[in-house]
Amino acid sequence: MERTALVHYHEIGLKGRNRGDFERRLEGNLRRASAGLTDGRTRRIASRVLVPVTDPARAEELLAAVARIPGVSYLGYAIECDRTPEAIEAAALAVVAEEVTRRTEAGEPPPATFAVEARRSATDYAESSLEINRRVGAAIERETGLGVDLSAPGLVCRIEVVQARAYVYARRVEGPGGLPVGASGTVVALMSAGIDSPVAAWRVMKRGAVVVAVHFSGRPQTPAHSEHYALELARVLDRSGGMARLYTVPFGDVQRQIALDAPEDLRVLLYRRFMVRVAEAIAHRERARALVTGESLGQVASQTLDNIAVVDAVATMPVLRPLIGSDKQEITDEARAIGTFELSTTADDDCCTLFMPRRPATHATLAEAVDAEAGLDVDALVEQALAGVTHVDLSRAPKRRRAL
Repeated sequence: MERTALVHYHEIGLKGRNRGDFERRLEGNLRRASAGLTDGRTRRIASRVLVPVTDPARAEELLAAVARIPGVSYLGYAIECDRTPEAIEAAALAVVAEEVTRRTEAGEPPPATFAVEARRSATDYAESSLEINRRVGAAIERETGLGVDLSAPGLVCRIEVVQARAYVYARRVEGPGGLPVGASGTVVALMSAGIDSPVAAWRVMKRGAVVVAVHFSGRPQTPAHSEHYALELARVLDRSGGMARLYTVPFGDVQRQIALDAPEDLRVLLYRRFMVRVAEAIAHRERARALVTGESLGQVASQTLDNIAVVDAVATMPVLRPLIGSDKQEITDEARAIGTFELSTTADDDCCTLFMPRRPATHATLAEAVDAEAGLDVDALVEQALAGVTHVDLSRAPKRRRAL
């Protein structure tokens, strides 16, 4: 009997003729995620992906790495065995005992009841799913003393008979779902060191996009602290295999010039219009198809419908806002779940707080913004920002061309 992470997906299974492409992308992403954690090779089998667990000492690390990958609905920490009745029963008893022990050692209450859920994908297998449930359930009840509860069991032993093998597990680990990274092209995400924009980047990553992040630093008007946190946030997101590169743009002098030459109440909108211009220039280098921001409707003054329209007026490609309908608590909860919250609440000296007006405009017009920029050398300021750009390549995203 061998151990494996039995990976299931959901949305990919609805893709019709394109399904094979999505499956291959998911398998490739899982192979990269498990590199160095297993000596075996991932493989696809009957709408599942198998990731062998070859080192028991690193099993938890492997399961965590696999469970972070977009496209994974859930995985079972399974025993792969022959599909004989004896082998399946032995595997079922083993995984049930193991799961009871794991919960006890973790300080969780041990289960008092169980159920068996069998699925038979191999049509040449003699027993029906119901017959497997009854036979294996009787063995578990007899050997463990656990009670049977089919409506709300404390533990579920799952059995999947697939082709020439059987897979048995009692531990199920939830994944993020969505689509495999690389299936939806490349986007450029404007990423501060705050709470919202990393969550926005994560959401488009779950929709299959490779993310190139652009961080606007207040340097040289502020210290470079936010750059460190932005890089650490990018590395956290990179664990899911979708963060290809982080660009850093020293933006403080551009903001200073805007603060000197433009109306105070329009500063924030002008900052954002310039950020879009710079991010689009980087997007063209990366052959990205859209920009992504962490804005939520009405959350701050610059995120009213009027002001969003003024900012979008300078864009020539789609600007995606995955958080537009989410409230702050929803975003915060998601930041905690993906592991970015602590870093985001530690960061300071972000360019977003540099030269802030006392009363920013909440309902600006495009004409006002255009008039305010008339006294600025827009092209020169964009080129000034781009001249100082640096980037760091990250490791886990699907292979892409190098930066220009």
